[in-house]
This record gives sequence, C-alpha cells and structure tokens, in this order.
Amino acid sequence: MILNVFADSMARHAAGGSFSHEIFRAAVADVFRQVHGAYSVVGFVAGEGLFAFRDPWGIKPICLGRRVRRDGRVVHAVASESVVLEALGYEIEHRPAPGEALFISHDGEVRIEAISPSRFRPCVFEFVYFARPDSTLDGTSVYRVRERMGRALARRVRALGIEADVIVPVPESSRPAALEMARELGWPFREALVKNRYVGRTFIMPGDGARQRSVRHKLNVIASEVRGRRVLLVDDSIVRGTTSRQIVAMLREAGASEVVLCSTAPPLRHPCVYGIDMSTRRELIARGRDEAQIADLLGADRVVYQQLDALVASVRDEAQQAVDDTCHACFSGEYPTGDVDEAALAEVEQERLDAGA
Repeated sequence: MILNVFADSMARHAAGGSFSHEIFRAAVADVFRQVHGAYSVVGFVAGEGLFAFRDPWGIKPICLGRRVRRDGRVVHAVASESVVLEALGYEIEHRPAPGEALFISHDGEVRIEAISPSRFRPCVFEFVYFARPDSTLDGTSVYRVRERMGRALARRVRALGIEADVIVPVPESSRPAALEMARELGWPFREALVKNRYVGRTFIMPGDGARQRSVRHKLNVIASEVRGRRVLLVDDSIVRGTTSRQIVAMLREAGASEVVLCSTAPPLRHPCVYGIDMSTRRELIARGRDEAQIADLLGADRVVYQQLDALVASVRDEAQQAVDDTCHACFSGEYPTGDVDEAALAEVEQERLDAGA
C-alpha cells in the first residue's frame, strides 16, 4: 500500500520528467498525508539510490548504518534494529526522527530532511517483546529498559506482600527483567524453563491450536528446580493467555506448590492497529477482567501486572529529551495518530473475523 502511494506520487510529480530530490520529497510528503499509522520504510529507486523514511510519530524504529570497505568506499544500509547493522560491520550513523526522510545517491551522498515532524511516540511494545535485547532503539538500550522493568515490577511485588522461593523467567525476552527482580528481592533465580530454539515465537502464530501445540514443543521444565517450591514466573506480557496457561500447567505438573505469574507489561486490553498482530479485542484475555479473574483463567495462584507509568518511565529513562511519550495504545487505549475511534476498531476487527483470524 505504501509503495503504491509513494510510486504514484513520484510519477505524478515527475510528469514524465527525470527524477529529482524535490520529487522524492514531495512523494514522501504525500505518503505522510495519506497513510496514517505506524511505518518505517526503506526502498530503492532504480538507477538513483536508496531511500528511507519514518512515520511522523516515529512509532516504528529505524536506523542508518555506515561501513568503510577495504577499498575505501563508504557504503550504507538501513534496518529497523541496530543489531542487524552491527552484525554486518556497520556503525550507526543516524537514527531518523519522526517524519524524517533520507536519500543516499549512488555516489554516496546522504541527504536527510525533516518533512513532517510530530510528537515522538515510539512503540513501547518493541521494548517489551519484539526487539532483541542487544539492540538500541533510538539510542536506548533494550536490555537496560528490560532491567528497569524488572526493578519496577519487583517493587510492586514487594508492595503487594508476595513471597516466593524461586524466580523463573519465560525465555527469552523476560530474562533481563527476571534477573533484576531476583537481585532486587533477594530471591533465587532459576532457569527452570528450557527453550527449544527451533520453534518460533508462539505469540505471532496463527490460531490457538498452533500456539498450544507449540508451547509444549517449545519449552521443557526442569522439575528439580520447581518441585515443592513457590514459583514467581516472569513473562514479558500476557496477550491471549494461551502460552501462559500452558506454562502454568507445566509448572504444576512438575510439582510447583504455587505459581504467581508476573508480567513486565500492563494488562493488554486494547487492539493494536499499528502493525502488531493483536487487532481483535476478543483475543485479549485482560479485556473486561480483573487480575483475580485472569489468574483463575490461567490456573495461576495470582497474576501481577506492571503499572503503565512504571513501564513508560523505564523506556524514557535514557531518552528523556527525545521521547515525548510512548505509543502505549494497547495498554491505555490512547492512539497517538488521533484518528482511531470505535468505528475504525470495529472495522478492523470485522476484517479479521471475515478472514478467519
């Protein structure tokens, strides 16, 4: 869709003439006016060069890398996460701001221009779940953010008077937070769940059946680490509850005397329309339920969620000057683009239902 809008605009502005930076700039501006939502784009204009641009809210991450080849030639690449570029020997040269576009010509000239800036609202769920811990998003370390999430959640656990014998992370994304919780609370940390690395992420698998089958194939419990113990299970988030329910059951089968499930993210009660696969409200286990009801559905003794202000503070800690806020629509129902209302949500949900999602 974005490509079609962009290419059509380029053709109209060129009117049969040759390519120019002014035409490129006008086409990006047209995309920003017509395409509302979250997107970071990278592409190639044949015979001209590489381009990239980021939506005016900066919801999705993007970065530009630079590498000097052995022959002295400077080459560039664009990716969503810094770790992709660093693994290929690039250094991060620039992180496009919201509403910013860049063009790199064949001779290596880099042109960067702010076209439609707005408030900076990066997606908080990238830090919670999607991004690799060794990435930095807009200069903020994902690993450090997850550590801060753990410390904040530990304070909440302490305030609630919860006690446990062992802290167990759900691999992989919750491990940094769980480690910090163990340090903060002074409780033993155990890798009691071992991941099969050949099974993909269950969150993005189509249908509950596939997700339920994959959890059992994906994780195995080291029974000796949980048998007869009160387990504080730490996960990055609870979306549909399919994975959480299976893991709680596996821990009980392995002999855990109690299972308290802690989420480093707040309750997910609103659909995401910005590219994350949770666009129907009926899928969200926290929708219309309190923590006690959710715990009952998951088979846990208790469920503890991170508080939204603590989560946002964890992300903003290293980027106070750059980040106005975060996109936390899936937690708060506040959609930063300002054009998502009940009718739009109902339309998206109906499209998913019609498609058999």
